[in-house]
Amino acid sequence: MYTRFLVCATPFEPNDELEYSPMGRHVAYDPGCGRLWLICSTCKHWSLTPMEDRWEALEELEKLTTDRARLLSQTDNIALLRVGPLEVVRVGKAQLTEEAWWRYGRELASRLQSYKKLSLAGTAAAGAVVLGGWATGGMTLLGMWSIMGHAPDSITDAARWLRFGGSAWRGDQECAGCGYTFTKVPYRDRGSLGIFPGAEAGQIKLVQRCPVCGEYRNGGLRLQGRDADRTLRRVLAYHHFAGASERRVVSVAKLIQEAGSPQDLTRIVVKDGRRIGDLQRTGAIALKIAANESAEQKLLELELAQLETHWREEEEMAAIVDGELTPLALLENLRRKVTGRG
Repeated sequence: MYTRFLVCATPFEPNDELEYSPMGRHVAYDPGCGRLWLICSTCKHWSLTPMEDRWEALEELEKLTTDRARLLSQTDNIALLRVGPLEVVRVGKAQLTEEAWWRYGRELASRLQSYKKLSLAGTAAAGAVVLGGWATGGMTLLGMWSIMGHAPDSITDAARWLRFGGSAWRGDQECAGCGYTFTKVPYRDRGSLGIFPGAEAGQIKLVQRCPVCGEYRNGGLRLQGRDADRTLRRVLAYHHFAGASERRVVSVAKLIQEAGSPQDLTRIVVKDGRRIGDLQRTGAIALKIAANESAEQKLLELELAQLETHWREEEEMAAIVDGELTPLALLENLRRKVTGRG
């Protein structure tokens, strides 16, 4: 089997999921026609694998996607699935329930690793300062404690501020109780934000108590519609900047599955209203994933449209290559073997 893409010479990434196709983390296959491609994450080109390398790999892929895959999204012609670190494009409809939110959940797990590296960088930088100060006699024990205790947090807080700024919402809204004008919702006040059902089914409302008259139910700041959705996404993204562990993501997945869907979970969480600061970590992460599902679905639809265009082009070429270079009897035998029809 080739070790690099022919177009851009990028090496295939190894994977531990496929015994008979251990190279490549983004693959496409057609069980009906017996095709198998590796997709380059750099140039996005598809590389058709040689016929002699497809037999066991296609059977293995079909079993793997049937038993363990999560369906992210699909069209009438192709399905985008996730199996561990593998992203799989399967030609044909997949008999699975779409779970666009799952990929976002996996992203949270990978974000935790980036956060740990950032914290480690802060600790290393602090250590360099301490060693330099100690060597020159200009660092006290109190100074050492202060730097080593706070530098990692300072590094990560700075990274979070650069990404999100200081406010989740900015605008101009008066409190119905006393006329106080709200102009922003600082992230530091995120825990006091209340989340309630919106005016229409599936919508939410965010409420912040007025700092002047203390009104909450009949006054204060009240965000609805797009403002509420956008502010909630920003608040939860800021709150979970560090990501989540694999274990936490699995717990979140179970919570969403028990609820029925991300939308059902949101409806359960906001049914009686509650403060964001009162949400347990697993529930808050589940709410974050639910809030981002629609955006993730739109991204997947765009990605699928591009993948389907690539598939049509590559299928034309593969039909020519397989038809001219492979005996028809061998090709038909492979197709029957993979689809279980022979």
